[in-house]
Amino acid sequence: AWTVAVSELADSSVNFVVRPWVKGSDYWPTRFALIENIKLSLDAAGISIPYPQRDVHMHQAA
Repeated sequence: AWTVAVSELADSSVNFVVRPWVKGSDYWPTRFALIENIKLSLDAAGISIPYPQRDVHMHQAA
């Protein structure tokens, strides 16, 4: 059984929890394949991962 849920509605993202239940010996291969397939699916759908951005405005003292 899998758990897939929205864990947070953040400032610039929607965070999900994805937890497959697998045998201990299958944990790492499953984790790596899952992350790769999620990224490939996001790319195929034209969804990019946002990066935090900050604007710094410099003011000179008079």
